[in-house]
Amino acid sequence: MATIIFYQKPGCATNARQIQAFNAAGHDIIAKDILMEPWASEELRRFFGNTPVASWFNQAAPRIKSGEVNPAMIDAQRALALMLDDPLLIRRPLIDVDGSRCAGFDHELVLSLLGSKTPDDLDGCVHDANETRCPQT
Repeated sequence: MATIIFYQKPGCATNARQIQAFNAAGHDIIAKDILMEPWASEELRRFFGNTPVASWFNQAAPRIKSGEVNPAMIDAQRALALMLDDPLLIRRPLIDVDGSRCAGFDHELVLSLLGSKTPDDLDGCVHDANETRCPQT
């Protein structure tokens, strides 16, 4: 079993369910607050790999939902600057397993850790489906 560093937004129901799925699969979780982490641009960039810049963003972030930030129109350097300034923009969770990293719950790294125990509803905001709002902090 693996030890997973899991960067989450505390109080996020979706992140809590994702942690439960990892625990049920027998993994150890080190949960960290994505909003309080002292991110450096280079370190944050490592979680995104070769994925398109727009996929780096949390589509449920208030600034994206309001249209203030349009991920489709932003380059990598600007995206990282925005995320360092406003960590709510970062797609969650960020996952690190022995240096293998990803952002979001729909990546091969996550699927390989969960195997056949992968629930279908773990990569999306619970609040969006329920039309409720997540605390902003």
